[in-house]
Amino acid sequence: MKNLLLALFLSLSLFAAPPKFLMPEEAFKPHAKLNTSGNIIANVELGKGIYLYEAQTKVELKNAAGVVVERTEKPEAVDHDGDRVYTSTPKFTLFLQKESGVSGIVKGEVVVSYQGCSEQGLCYEPDSKSFAIDIDTSKLPETKAEPKALDVATLSSADAPTSKANADLSETDAIANTILSGNLAIIILTFMGFGLLLSLTPCVFPMVPIISGVIISQGRGITTKRALFLSLVYVLSMAVAYTIAGVMAGLFGANLQAALQNPVAIFIFSGIFVALALSMFGFYELKLPDSLVAKVSSSSNHSGVAGVAIMGFLSALIVGPCVAAPLAGALVYIGQTGDAVLGGIALFAMSIGMGIPLIAVGVSAGKFMPRPGAWMTMVTDIFGVMMLAVAIWMLERVVSDYITMVLYSVLGIGFALYLGAHEKEVHIFKKSMAVVMLIYSISLFIGALGGSTSMLKPLEFLKPTVAIAGVNQQGSTLQFVKVHTIEELDMAMANAKGKKVMVDFYATWCTSCKELEAITFKDPKVINALSEFVLIKADISANGVEQKALSKKYGVFGPPVLLFFDASHTLQSPKTVVGYIEPQKFLEHLAAL
Repeated sequence: MKNLLLALFLSLSLFAAPPKFLMPEEAFKPHAKLNTSGNIIANVELGKGIYLYEAQTKVELKNAAGVVVERTEKPEAVDHDGDRVYTSTPKFTLFLQKESGVSGIVKGEVVVSYQGCSEQGLCYEPDSKSFAIDIDTSKLPETKAEPKALDVATLSSADAPTSKANADLSETDAIANTILSGNLAIIILTFMGFGLLLSLTPCVFPMVPIISGVIISQGRGITTKRALFLSLVYVLSMAVAYTIAGVMAGLFGANLQAALQNPVAIFIFSGIFVALALSMFGFYELKLPDSLVAKVSSSSNHSGVAGVAIMGFLSALIVGPCVAAPLAGALVYIGQTGDAVLGGIALFAMSIGMGIPLIAVGVSAGKFMPRPGAWMTMVTDIFGVMMLAVAIWMLERVVSDYITMVLYSVLGIGFALYLGAHEKEVHIFKKSMAVVMLIYSISLFIGALGGSTSMLKPLEFLKPTVAIAGVNQQGSTLQFVKVHTIEELDMAMANAKGKKVMVDFYATWCTSCKELEAITFKDPKVINALSEFVLIKADISANGVEQKALSKKYGVFGPPVLLFFDASHTLQSPKTVVGYIEPQKFLEHLAAL
């Protein structure tokens, strides 16, 4: 009986005893060595009941001058409570290559980094171990000279999630390869064509009244030849600005356009447009001092050229800071190859393509200049109103939606009254346009008072809200988690455990971003298709140090950029979307993920 009680007591003691956890050096035993072919073999030997996170496990070669890792073979991870992990000892093979001219023994360092947990519930701190190796370069093949496909993911830092091997290229990568593999004539023609397509986007529209106003402000006696010359000056200055900003972004990761989107620059440039508008309304005349005019009278053909050039340069940087796939492709090429010359030529050709319609507008403004009289006064007044509209459009980036709608409504009401909306003896067409503008402007004002932020549907707030069975908790709009830093994004990704993620890089001063929000992300089919994604909005409007670091980590040169991650939070680099995308094309893109 005593023996039975003793056995029972010992059994209960064993069950009550706490689990014994392995020490870190027992749980993880990393190893690294060179095989007979001169390649690196590394593994992390796991203790019983231990597993490793795939995303936190990596093997790197450091400090090996002239030796590079051509590719890495790693085992397939398995799903574990929504995470991709290794449950048995993972083996990694790093295939090495030597650069041309390298010979002899090269000393290097293999760093094995890892983090894992015990099945019993304990998670260990991230750790790493270094191994010194002597690489016999006589066993290694030389790096191939022929160009390889560029990949946006290679621009991100070592901490960025790596993408799965995929033969497909994103649109940005394909465009980058156009520069890499094509001849100069093909590059120029291709990017000029891209520029012509981009000229149809909202980024370029604000420049139409600017260049028209610039030509008209030259006076009544302007010739077609003079209009063409000034238009070329404007477009060439714009192209130079885009090229300089693009090369800087590619080489240094410094987005000059984004840097100029601070409130001070916006208010100053908006004030310039207001001043130009008031000049067109006849409040005063903008001209050089008489003493300076006398000095340049002998070369009057050059008067005003400097002002037009400055306007074109600043317009490119402040009025149209848009990033599209062609621009991003050129920046990827410059960033990876360091070839600022060829990349700059591509950007310049794209800018010229964007400017061709502007040249046509500028020449038309000079060629079809009305004769002096009431009609001429009306034309200059119309362009003055357009200048004010551009000033308000710029202020959208730094003021509230309420103020923006009020400003647009006041401008519209004033212009409608100027056109004769309240007068009887006015041409029927002119009065019809004026009345429609007056009604719309009043609806904008009412919408602003009612809390609406939509320029297209200002009175939507009057629509009764109806509860519909089957609508998810998010309702009829997409719900984004907003982040501003790498840490906030990492936390949001961690909270999206086991779910697919879409990250939208966004800025308040980005025109295409607002297009995405107002059109694509409001489409019911898109809302339904994105229901399986956790949506994160990376707001880089401030363009501060933390925002720049966030952009750099994921190889983002400017918004809008949409990144997609699978359920294991692996970046799907070939599926990256740069710039605005229409709802139907976006649905097709989502279906291919």
